[in-house]
Amino acid sequence: MADTTEISGNTLDRRLCVAPMMDWTDRHCRYFHRLLAPSALLYTEMVTSGAVLHGDRERLLAYSAEEHPLALQLGGSEPGDLARCAHIAADLAFDEVNLNVGCPSDRVQRGRFGACLMLEPVLVRDCVAAMRDAVTIPVTVKTRLGVDDHDSYEWFRDFVGSVAESGCSVFIVHARKAWLSGLSPKQNREIPDLRYDWVLRLKQEFPGLTIVINGGIDSVDEAERHLRSLDGVMLGRAAYHNPWILSELQQRLFGGGGVASREEVIQSLSGYLALQKAAGVPVKHTSRHVLGLFQGMAGAKRWRRYISEHAHLEPGNDRLLLQALEAMGQTPRGIRPATGPAASQDAA
Repeated sequence: MADTTEISGNTLDRRLCVAPMMDWTDRHCRYFHRLLAPSALLYTEMVTSGAVLHGDRERLLAYSAEEHPLALQLGGSEPGDLARCAHIAADLAFDEVNLNVGCPSDRVQRGRFGACLMLEPVLVRDCVAAMRDAVTIPVTVKTRLGVDDHDSYEWFRDFVGSVAESGCSVFIVHARKAWLSGLSPKQNREIPDLRYDWVLRLKQEFPGLTIVINGGIDSVDEAERHLRSLDGVMLGRAAYHNPWILSELQQRLFGGGGVASREEVIQSLSGYLALQKAAGVPVKHTSRHVLGLFQGMAGAKRWRRYISEHAHLEPGNDRLLLQALEAMGQTPRGIRPATGPAASQDAA
């Protein structure tokens, strides 16, 4: 059940999305992911409304043209500020602006945004309405199933229904509730039970909404199963730690496009590293995102080790990835799936 959202005569295909992940999905990570999945919808790290309005906007919101389609995720709770940020996002040609109503960290709660906003559905509705009034690009919401003891399906359904009164028609649902105290952000991504059935039920009760599911999806087959009933899947940690899954999903869901091999990725990224080197960006800022490129393959451990040991020592070495490939003992045509106990240990 694929769904698209109209934007300026074009469409946003939401079947495959890569989640916004703090400290991970920066512009260099997104460039890498775009090579693997040209059709995926990519999301920035969350940026607070205060940072957009008063911080180093050029640094925070910079991106490469190749990253489109690209959504800016915002954190905030003041409708006027969020509307101004949405307008800035549209001026900078982002394809979507997304409101974070799912992050449970203490720091985010102190700023009165993220998952704690689920306790204030009318405020969320007003924030989204203000953003929608300010722009013509899609305004979407990423949310959890609930917070603390507010964790019944009916409570979650009513929250979505209230926010949808703003005109918002796209909800990305992390299929876990959040604990606002007692669990770390990492634990909040793992301990609360996944309730995929709630997300499916929401789609059944609100068939006019576009529902994208997030949380715990780590295989191509699982993504396809969700897409039989929902409008999109969003991958987070699986896409970061085993990024080749994005290439596999590109092939399976879109019938092709993107790179043909890991070697091709390395060649393209080496050219990107050279451009970034000329701009004064250390190679470690990009190379850290590709450590999982050979996950499950023979030589994966040597690949990770070489990059980890050399990226900091040689910040201007734009041939680092090619050298790491050589350190694996692989020729461009020699990469092979890991087999046997020894290979499995090396690929861990």
